[in-house]
Amino acid sequence: MWSTHQTRADLFSAGFSGRQITAAVRAGAIVRARRDRYLPPDAPDEVVRAVRVGGRLTCLSLLKLHEVFVLANSKLHVQVAPRMSRMRSPHDRSHRLDLTKLHGTRLHWLTAREDGGAATCASLVEALAHGVLCQAPRAAIASIDSALNKGLVGMEDIATIFAMLPAKYGVLQPLIDGRAQSGPETLVRLMLLALGCAVDLQVEFDGVGFVDIVVDDWLVVECDSRQHHSDWEQRVKDYTRDLRLAQRGYAVLRLTAKDIMERPEEVLSALRGLVSARDRHSPRSRGAAAPRRKIRSRSRS
Repeated sequence: MWSTHQTRADLFSAGFSGRQITAAVRAGAIVRARRDRYLPPDAPDEVVRAVRVGGRLTCLSLLKLHEVFVLANSKLHVQVAPRMSRMRSPHDRSHRLDLTKLHGTRLHWLTAREDGGAATCASLVEALAHGVLCQAPRAAIASIDSALNKGLVGMEDIATIFAMLPAKYGVLQPLIDGRAQSGPETLVRLMLLALGCAVDLQVEFDGVGFVDIVVDDWLVVECDSRQHHSDWEQRVKDYTRDLRLAQRGYAVLRLTAKDIMERPEEVLSALRGLVSARDRHSPRSRGAAAPRRKIRSRSRS
């Protein structure tokens, strides 16, 4: 299993001779990441490169490997011990490097272990804490929401994550909500909260099913990804859902994940425009309360 590496002594204990180890490396049966660090051939490239540097894969690199939402990442994130020496390039095993020459690599010392263990990756709790330091606050919250929704961490781990971080990041903890089914949902939820809206996630309507977000009990926001809404048959189902919601008095706004992630200013402007128009024309502002049906929401993970 690639979650741990083996040393030459481990391979000797497994019955390998020195000549057999050399032959296995040449044949690709095992991978020599660096001196005395061997990995199985199915080890992901990111893991091999992290071990080659002299540390463990962490932060956004490890989160992506576990299919946790990451808004953007172009670097290899490696957890190293505070007094780590003999740093190497993630691509080249032959040269020692100065830290300033590790181009494309982000080093993390936070909670790095110095126990000489064989782990090739940080824990997900550590990776999420590193992710808070490496991302904008909204993206960091989306990553934690994603890991929570996937069941990779529990609510008890959230306190541990923030305990590992400087105190100033504690303001983000109350914003964590594992009900979000995708990173874009979290990003939209945070925009709506910033606009002062009441927001509920994954709400079920009879005859419709679950919707992504309900805003102030009148607007439904659906965050559509291309992979789930690319064919016409699915679009027809979506239009039917929208029709049934409109019959109940709910307006529906459909946003694409691409727009949410790449054009957040336009999405925020659209949300602000709808909310502002509703505030100007709502009968509630003139003392009348619009009747609404009872709805059900998925519980937090």
